[in-house]
Parts: sequence; structure tokens; C-alpha cells
Amino acid sequence: MSADTAALTRRGLRLAWLIVVWDLIEGAVAITAGLAAGSIALLGFGIDSGIEVFAASVVIWQLRGGAAARQRPALKAIAATFFVLAAYVSFEAVRDLITTDKAGESLIGIILNVVALAVMVPVALAQGRTGRALANPVLVAQSKETWLSNYLSITVLAGLALNSTVGWWWADPVAALAIAAVAVREGTEAWQEALEKTPPTARDSSTH
Repeated sequence: MSADTAALTRRGLRLAWLIVVWDLIEGAVAITAGLAAGSIALLGFGIDSGIEVFAASVVIWQLRGGAAARQRPALKAIAATFFVLAAYVSFEAVRDLITTDKAGESLIGIILNVVALAVMVPVALAQGRTGRALANPVLVAQSKETWLSNYLSITVLAGLALNSTVGWWWADPVAALAIAAVAVREGTEAWQEALEKTPPTARDSSTH
């Protein structure tokens, strides 16, 4: 491993550990505030934080050993996290739209999402640059999940703000469905990329 590659790998690991620590805190606050306000989008944001912790852990596992050999299972694992998030948020959003369940106001949720954007946008940018520099699709895929979390922050903010200011209760579940659609798209891309990855053993045998 060259010095540049080693330095980029350490940077990728630091970013992944930062996400783990941040999202553990963020998730606890979001879920607590979401339960208090009855906000599905805010709950989805908290659950997304837990999913991001898992995805960041996959990146740590992949970068800390056998990076090339571990790319395919790591990409599949991250793709699965997108689908889990999409399924949960879609179910809860559709249920709320059918039952006309109204989310309560949540100043804590609004503040949390503003802070999350301030913290995680730079992290997502750094992840993407580091992943591309390493030619590591796993780190790039995780940067997309971090961007998904940023999109989630924006849609949750819009839903909470519209509910608080003009009483559009349906903005919260509609915002959640938008999040689910993005999650499915990103998960599909990650899964397809994983299928395109040829395991080293298969590659080696095809040359003999």
C-alpha cells in the first residue's frame, strides 16, 4: 500500500467513525423527538441514523482488511440498508395518509435537522472525494447514503415547517415518501454495482 493510499484509507476510517458517533447521538434525539411529536418523517430520520451507523460499520470493516475482496459483500450490505429504510418509511407514511394521523410540532426536530445538515454536508463531500480517490465503491456508496440523510433532513424540515406554519399535516408523510423513493434508487444502484463486482477467486480462475 502506497503512502497516499494509506493516508486516504485512514481518512476514510476517520470519517466512518465520525458518522458512527454522530449518528448514535442524532438517532437518539430524533427518535425521542419523533415519538413526542408523532412525526413519521422524524422517526424515519432517527431510524436512518441507525442504518447509517450500520453502513459506516460496514465501511470500517471493509477498509480495515481485505478491501478489494470485501467490496462485493460490503456493497450488498449497504444496498440492503437503503431498502430497509425505504420499506419502513413507506409503510408508516402510507398509514398516516390513510388514517390522516397528524404530526405534532417539534422545535427540537427542526433544530436537530439544521445542525445535522451543517455537520453532515461537509462529511458527505469528504467521503465522496476520498472514495473516488481510493477508487473504492463502498466508500462512495456510503457517501451517497450520507447525502440521503441530508436529503432526509431537508424534507423533514419542510414537512415540520409546513405543519407548524400552515397546518399541512400531509406534508410530513409526503416528505417521507420522497425519502423512500430516493432510498430505493440509491439501494438499487449499490446492489447493481455489487453484482458487477467479480470476486478475486473467480477472476483468477478465469485467467487459467
